[in-house]
Amino acid sequence: MNHIAALCLAALVAFLASFLLGYVLIPWLHKLKFGQTILDIGPKWHKKKQGTPTMGGFLFIIGILLATAVVLITDHFLGGDIVTGDSLDEKNAKLKFYGGILMALCYGFVGFADDYIKVAKKRNLGLTIRQKSIMQILIIGVYLGTLYTAGATYMYLPFIGNVDLGWFFWFFGAAAIYATVNAANFTDGVDGLCSSVTAVSAISLTIIAVLQKNFGVGFLTAALFGALCGYLIWNWNPAKVMMGDLGSNFLGGLIVAVCYALDIPWVILFVCVIYVIEFMSDIIQIVYFKATHGKRIFKMAPIHHHFELCGWKEKKICYVFTAVNAVGGIIAVLLMAFGAPK
Repeated sequence: MNHIAALCLAALVAFLASFLLGYVLIPWLHKLKFGQTILDIGPKWHKKKQGTPTMGGFLFIIGILLATAVVLITDHFLGGDIVTGDSLDEKNAKLKFYGGILMALCYGFVGFADDYIKVAKKRNLGLTIRQKSIMQILIIGVYLGTLYTAGATYMYLPFIGNVDLGWFFWFFGAAAIYATVNAANFTDGVDGLCSSVTAVSAISLTIIAVLQKNFGVGFLTAALFGALCGYLIWNWNPAKVMMGDLGSNFLGGLIVAVCYALDIPWVILFVCVIYVIEFMSDIIQIVYFKATHGKRIFKMAPIHHHFELCGWKEKKICYVFTAVNAVGGIIAVLLMAFGAPK
């Protein structure tokens, strides 16, 4: 199958599926009374969002899975093998592709459990931090263990080439996956923010995949972009549906899986720079608060809430944060385009 056609097909199918599903899923979530619970600790004007359907992540998750199935089936009947392509290590290429999707779905399940407890069991905080952390760490252990068993303990560094991480593989991987998944969750605090930021990340990763001639990952990230665009129609301020932890956990898991499939997990620092900023702002706030016995650096963390309390509208936050993330993505693309080892 023509590679560019595969990317376009994936993006189109994912977009249409994600958008059209909104006409069915959102009324269904309303009927089930799966509405968002707004905590008192947030900006007071967020209270008007009380009851907005959550678990909207189903829209783009289904869109991505459907687009993936359509491209793989079409490619198979045309005699192609887009997942492995020209890879010299077909086994690892398939492992990272399918294993990465499975990991993202597992994180989505953890988010679903958290959302379900909130809306169905009427427990505002859902799963406890300990429960979520244990489940997330188990997923990390299985995923990294699978890569380790397959000998995929290396990553590609611009200007250097492939570097085997040795024992550092475990430490780096655990930190990267745990931080990315939770950072995506932190970013989902304003209508359209996490989805628009991640859509831009998907564009950057698609370009990098094409540069690497890894069209299997490329069509997956194209599907991610298309699905998020379809979802954004429903999630843009004022949002008609929210992705919930189901959606944000899935997105974080898929982003990190894609980066591992491209052998460049370090690139998360650039293509998801907003994730990094959101995550670090929360950590800085907590550490500073404890160290100073009650003082704060930001008016509220994560940092998008700080700008809200400074008077920024939600749409402005989305525009500015997405632009910043795009700059990070451009830097990543340039590093990959011109960073070939000499």
